[in-house]
Amino acid sequence: MSDDHARPIPRRPAPGSGDDDVYVVDTRRRRGAPSPGSARRATPPPPAAAPADAAGYDEYGRPVAAPGRGAVPGRAPADRGARPPREPRPPREPRPPREPRTRRPGRGRRVASLLVLALVAWVGFTAFAPWHAWSSVSRVDDVPSGERPTAGDGHTYLLVGSDSREGLSREERRKLGTGTAEGRRTDSIILVHTPSGAGKPALVSVPRDSFLPIPGHGENKVNAAFAIGGPKLLVQTLEQATGLRIDGYVEIGFGGFSTVVDSLGGVDLCVPRAIKDEKAHIDLAKGCQTLDGPTALGYVRARYSDPEGDIGRAKRQRQFLGAVMKEAATPSTVLVPWRWWSFTHAAASSVYVGRETSLLDAYRILSTMRKVSSDGALSLVVPIGNANVTTSAGSSVVWDAQRAKELFGMLNDGTPLEAPPPGTDGKPTGG
Repeated sequence: MSDDHARPIPRRPAPGSGDDDVYVVDTRRRRGAPSPGSARRATPPPPAAAPADAAGYDEYGRPVAAPGRGAVPGRAPADRGARPPREPRPPREPRPPREPRTRRPGRGRRVASLLVLALVAWVGFTAFAPWHAWSSVSRVDDVPSGERPTAGDGHTYLLVGSDSREGLSREERRKLGTGTAEGRRTDSIILVHTPSGAGKPALVSVPRDSFLPIPGHGENKVNAAFAIGGPKLLVQTLEQATGLRIDGYVEIGFGGFSTVVDSLGGVDLCVPRAIKDEKAHIDLAKGCQTLDGPTALGYVRARYSDPEGDIGRAKRQRQFLGAVMKEAATPSTVLVPWRWWSFTHAAASSVYVGRETSLLDAYRILSTMRKVSSDGALSLVVPIGNANVTTSAGSSVVWDAQRAKELFGMLNDGTPLEAPPPGTDGKPTGG
């Protein structure tokens, strides 16, 4: 065992030796004894517990703690309970009010931005669809040569429904009941007038059997002008007969009627009486109902089953046009992109427009048609003197010359029309 673990053990000197400083070194290491180095680091053991009475009460009856760390045996500890009074704390100053927390751009603002972008996109698409469709329409020459009436108040347009079979297959002709005749003839002739000031716009039907002078071709039914010289001669004939300057021309064929109605999912019409017409391929009950494309076409073409003949058909045509535009302006059409696109392009696919007719002119025509369904526009027919007169052209319609002149004079001068003038309901006023 090394000397590091040895510790001196005092030994009692032998009597009479005189060696009082002799030590015997015990080199044995006791089990569990700490080394000298570790003894220096060890914590001394606590003093033995004082007797119970030593930790009781002093001579004055005060409790005395047992001797321990910081206590001196035999001396009463100081009274630790007597502390000097604390100075009162100064009152706390009130906290300054917190500034309102400013929210950083979050989800709400992002959602609002997306909604604004969607609205702008929808408005842009709503305007783009008709513009794109308008760029694909077919143009025709409708401007007559020679002397023409001077422009009057507002604008007057010519709207023609033709029986053209162009673009229809044999199966489509059979389904629509259009027959196999070639060429184009007028099935409906309507003057659309939009005033510049007060007064309601008006749709004025011109019976296609109206007996009128045709420039360069004597007197004949007005639809003969279309068959002979097309839109240009028809415009010239009507300008000469009415004294109105015609500012634009729009024509739609059989196929267009049916396609436009189907693109809208049908048109709601109130049929005033039961109609069964084999030539028009319809069998309709009285009452309000939804008509699909072929049925709506038969409704506006039916002639022989109508007691009023061509006059009754003209009324149904104006009713139909108003119903189409009313349906086209509903949110279910305008707010649904594919339906709006389908309607505008279906309408443009079978439409012919005059070479000087603009998109604004087309808008005025469509707007007037829509107003008819809500009584915002007048639905008229040229004053009739006799609805069945035998002429060189066969059974014809003769106008009431005086009343017709008054009506067209009011339109040309800008006289407001708030109610149908006398004689414009289609009933004959003379013999």
